[in-house]
Amino acid sequence: ALDARIVVFDAEFAELARTDASMKLLSTIPGIGSLNATAFVASVGKAETFGRGRDLAAWLGLVPRQMTTGGKPKLLGISKRGNGYLRRMLIHGARAALPSLAKGKTLLGEWLRGLLSRTHMNTAVVALAAKMARIIWAVLRSGRPFQMAALPSVG
Repeated sequence: ALDARIVVFDAEFAELARTDASMKLLSTIPGIGSLNATAFVASVGKAETFGRGRDLAAWLGLVPRQMTTGGKPKLLGISKRGNGYLRRMLIHGARAALPSLAKGKTLLGEWLRGLLSRTHMNTAVVALAAKMARIIWAVLRSGRPFQMAALPSVG
């Protein structure tokens, strides 16, 4: 009985993501599926709630905590403030999208390859989740679907 209800709810989420304009736009972002899109639109609403993309990432707790003592700033791990459910959903989406994005010949792929060469995989996943939060804000604000920027050709 529970499995049948889960199937029904999954179908409802998928249908909602196909019909709602904002959810359709968010579904163009790698790592954002119907469940993530419905959760973000329900929680965030309009992009104008936040002044810039970093504010959305900070609201989700995906930016580094800062501790300053003696005038010397020190960046710590992510702040983990805000909506933990949305943060986890975004991190899971980033973890799923990272392998294919890192292989791509895009600006995002190049950024990820550089990040993976110098940091741990989990750090790169959280950094990608923070970037995805900024992308979500930009897509909702512009009203245009996400388009991956290709690397400029040399020669």
